[in-house]
Amino acid sequence: MTNKYKIGIVFAGQGSQYTGMGKSLYENSPAAKAILDLAGEKIINDCFYKTKEELRDTLITQPAVYTVDLAAYAALLEALGENSNAEIIALAGFSLGEYAALCAAGVIGSFDLGLEIIRKRSRLMKDAGKHADGSPRGKMAAALGNKEHALELVEQARGDDVLEAVNFNSPTQTVVAGDEEAIERFSELAAADRSLGLKVKPLSVSSAFHSPIMEPAAIGLGEALKPIKLNPPNTKVYLNVSGEELLKTIGGSFDEEKLKDIMQRQAMSPVLWQTTIENMIRDGVNTIVEVGPGKTLSGLAKKTSADLLVFHVQDKETLDEAVLSLQQ
Repeated sequence: MTNKYKIGIVFAGQGSQYTGMGKSLYENSPAAKAILDLAGEKIINDCFYKTKEELRDTLITQPAVYTVDLAAYAALLEALGENSNAEIIALAGFSLGEYAALCAAGVIGSFDLGLEIIRKRSRLMKDAGKHADGSPRGKMAAALGNKEHALELVEQARGDDVLEAVNFNSPTQTVVAGDEEAIERFSELAAADRSLGLKVKPLSVSSAFHSPIMEPAAIGLGEALKPIKLNPPNTKVYLNVSGEELLKTIGGSFDEEKLKDIMQRQAMSPVLWQTTIENMIRDGVNTIVEVGPGKTLSGLAKKTSADLLVFHVQDKETLDEAVLSLQQ
């Protein structure tokens, strides 16, 4: 019998965090509890009790979201069991979430190893997002509306600062990142010219991720990855830098060094998320299940293709809803 649901799992990224994330899963799913227990008491406390402002600190955010991503995924697998109507055929993660996807695919050999990498990555990215005097550098904002108009406005607003389009999320959402002054100019220009039809929203992150500001972090991450052993994927994984499946991206066969180079560059390269979803659909995915805090990626998937079935799993309620539908 052919499985009805060809699932692409997408792992939430930084910016999706909220106070209490993972708590409902911890209390109701043994598989999720096991992941959170592996992460340890500090991360559990960060997930359950840190305030919104405290969770903006990338040193806290990245390990916490990575953990909740994989806890939600474990809860989903546990609840689905051997259900014959659903088959997971693809994985992808948004920015930080890509590390959860690589762990779920066995490329990163264990949850603990992934967490070790994430802790180093978060420190490197936090340090990169500072001026020489230690003050914070960089902001991000989502431009809702026509992509071409957003790209034109980036060129107008950049000036002598860093400003780039860094997340191509859907036909109607483009995220920009750069120096704070450039982000302010971008927002002011969008508000002043209503004919562009752009609405700009600041993002709850602590720096300009995926922009040239992150180049020192990318270099440091390359060094941190050198001793790490990576494995061929056991499921198709689609990468942020290409929007394409891992093996296609690195030339058809698994190559550790090429993958490490991509993981290094990912920190300062645009996230081609719309392309990722489109390529998943091309390869047979008809259902997207977002795992981890929030439901941002679920919304982006729907904006990319109205034909997709879309679910998200972040707590017991959404887990039950997704599983009930996928078992029919």
